[in-house]
Amino acid sequence: RNTAMAVRLAQEVAAKEQSSNKMKHLIFVLIGLLCVKGSSQDAITEVLNKYNDHSIPYIYVDELKELTTQPLLFDTREQEEYDISHLKDAIQLGFNEFDFSKSTSLPENKNTTIVVYCSLGIRSEIIGKQLIAEGYTKVYNLYGGIFEWVNKGEKVYDNKQETQKVHAYSKYWGNYLLNGTKIYE
Repeated sequence: RNTAMAVRLAQEVAAKEQSSNKMKHLIFVLIGLLCVKGSSQDAITEVLNKYNDHSIPYIYVDELKELTTQPLLFDTREQEEYDISHLKDAIQLGFNEFDFSKSTSLPENKNTTIVVYCSLGIRSEIIGKQLIAEGYTKVYNLYGGIFEWVNKGEKVYDNKQETQKVHAYSKYWGNYLLNGTKIYE
């Protein structure tokens, strides 16, 4: 009888220990996920600090959404990136072949509010500088680009409809895209 009771107690202790270990593992995983999710903006800030000189002011996702007047949105990524997805009503300008003198998409009014974006905000800052040099006065760079837009749960569109796909540019840069479906073609 004592042996049976000892076995039962040992089984209960083992079950509780196993349950406790599962709980510890779950807590560890959740903390890890929160750290990764919480560091997304920090990681993007590090990249932007490394590659940008911040000469074009940033507009953040929440600020862009709150604007009462829709700005002109310029996607400074290449056509194949834009075709996968872009912000609603964005106009594709490109980067490698962008030529200010040949662009028919630029407004005549140099005081038009313009928001440029790319994957993260590096290429768009370069195009933003060119727009400022040409006399445009209200040019903003979308902080974190389309990656941060999607990371914040905002919608993107292909040429027909809403999509979850985002051109991630490369495996390296794709690390900053935490939501959506990464496309590398």
